[in-house]
Amino acid sequence: MQCRDGQRADRFMLWVDAVGGFWVCLGDAVTLGQPVPGADADVPILGDISSRHATIRRDREGYVIEAIRDVLLDGRPVHKAATLCDGSRVQLGERVRLRFRRPHALSATVRLEFESRHRTQPSADAVLLMADTCVLGPNRHSHVVCRDWRQEVILYRHDEELYCRAAAGFRVDGTACQGRSRITRSSRIDGEDFSLSLEPIERG
Repeated sequence: MQCRDGQRADRFMLWVDAVGGFWVCLGDAVTLGQPVPGADADVPILGDISSRHATIRRDREGYVIEAIRDVLLDGRPVHKAATLCDGSRVQLGERVRLRFRRPHALSATVRLEFESRHRTQPSADAVLLMADTCVLGPNRHSHVVCRDWRQEVILYRHDEELYCRAAAGFRVDGTACQGRSRITRSSRIDGEDFSLSLEPIERG
């Protein structure tokens, strides 16, 4: 699942019932760009930007954004690379605006929120750059806030596989589970008060 230079990030759609859809990237480096034939950015955004406009890279120190074309960070031009912090505002080109959020202090996973009306293709409400864990639940520090849930559901990575963990029992693809279960990029997960599904994103 790790993405090294020259490799494409592993990605999938996360659909959370009654909440929304989220574009999930598992790579340590992802490219942002316009979806055009032959370019295939890791996060394709429908907007007036380059086919490869910027790269966001995760390392032990946090996240940096590397400008390939015009990028503003909190209103200032990024000439080569700049560090991203919770709450940073990123502008790609003249109109595509994103907010960088790191809501959970104990997780390196971050969320890119659209502040402009632009969206990915296929459309998602936000982009998750998933490190080891992704927390879904009713608390404001969750990566995906699900206000009507009574418990947290955690997606996490172990030995290059994806797993789901929850305190109460749940079902994965119709099979009852307790504690944790391995999942795939096409799994359906249901609990007493929650339901979500994963959908692979095919490369063009």
